Amino acid sequence: MLAERVLSAVMNRANVKTLRLEPYAEPRLPAPIPGREYLLYVHVPFCTRLCPYCSFNRFPFEESRTVAYFKRLREEMRFVADQGFACTSMYVGGGTPTVIIEELCETIDLAKSLFSIREVSSETNPDHLIERVVGPLTERVDRFSVGVQSFDDTLLKQMDRLDKYGSGAEILERIQSIEGRFHSLNVDMIFNFPTQTEEMLRRDVEMLVASRTNQTTFYPLMASPVVEESLKRTVGEVSYDREHRYYLLLSELLAESFDPATSWTFSRTGGGMIDEYIVDYEDYVGIGSGAFSFLDGALYVNTFSLGEYAQRIDAGQTGVTSRRAFGRGDRMRYRFLMSLFGMSLDKAAFRRDFGVSIERGLPLEMAFMRMNGAFEIDDAERLTLTVKGRYLLVAMMRQFFIGVNNLRDQARAALPPDELAMFYGETECVGGAQEAVAATEDAEHSPVP
Repeated sequence: MLAERVLSAVMNRANVKTLRLEPYAEPRLPAPIPGREYLLYVHVPFCTRLCPYCSFNRFPFEESRTVAYFKRLREEMRFVADQGFACTSMYVGGGTPTVIIEELCETIDLAKSLFSIREVSSETNPDHLIERVVGPLTERVDRFSVGVQSFDDTLLKQMDRLDKYGSGAEILERIQSIEGRFHSLNVDMIFNFPTQTEEMLRRDVEMLVASRTNQTTFYPLMASPVVEESLKRTVGEVSYDREHRYYLLLSELLAESFDPATSWTFSRTGGGMIDEYIVDYEDYVGIGSGAFSFLDGALYVNTFSLGEYAQRIDAGQTGVTSRRAFGRGDRMRYRFLMSLFGMSLDKAAFRRDFGVSIERGLPLEMAFMRMNGAFEIDDAERLTLTVKGRYLLVAMMRQFFIGVNNLRDQARAALPPDELAMFYGETECVGGAQEAVAATEDAEHSPVP
């Protein structure tokens, strides 16, 4: 699709220019804006097995290392509360947040005691859909998101998930077993695998509908540089040539049971909270190794090193080690992207916040979208999307997240060799990470993007 190729090329160039980190030397984040509500993002970077397509900050699970990390995570949460941030929503991502359920519950309980939390979201994996994990979270979590990716056994095997999580049929049965336990149950899926056929995609949708989940998110497979080689070795070389066709097929198949909530999230009637917190919260505070914060037009990035994270928290500092401030034009584009990804842009709010109409502020972007038939409603008050427009936002968000993954690579470049090997799953707890665990024992586990 020509429009997609143009968008991808333009966004790639913009990402290189815009997403560059600078050192941040302050011990705390800047003060919150009075009266503003924030989302609290909590990152737990541990998994029992590392997926080849994931470029988030994640390390192999080891119990003592993870317990040590959770204790420091809660200490950083107290730093955020002491600064006066009014966090009203909480999102726990990873990694696998449910890797030690007792630690996750203690972390959620502390957040609710420190902030006026109205809703909690947590990610998990299919092997954790058991009563020992689900039971303690039923009264603590409002939105539970399960990373399934596909019900197809061939694809699960390519992703090294079949032995770990079971067959597609077994995963389906586990999802059905927790029906009604959470206000919103989301199933994360991926489409456009190199070996995925239309029939495989149709079957994925059939099994998804049969799961009785009330929400699903279909991400396009994203080949950021850090995972590109591992993707080639496992699922094959990624191509975007058929992504548009597969997205249209998905939209058609899901329309019988789901309505679009964002460009890649679909909810049943009354499905509840949407998958992407960045749609509802422009500003958010991130805690944990590898977490991002976005505050008043600037991005703040926590260290990706477990050892450095431990040292900073023990010294009474937050985990933030780098930042990137964005100019007015970049902030307007960010609003344009996130609002339309969330299906609607408020033109009056745009003019109020930036002092200019969207047509004058972003003339090229508006001309491109109009020329390609992206808008269903385009009046004085708002913009909404056609199906083609939704796909263009999928392509834009895909490139945006690839850019964010490149930014993660910048932060990850500072990792010591032993932790870098852990990220690639080449070794277990050694070196600086061992020191981090030892320090915790002496003293006493995705925003994102």
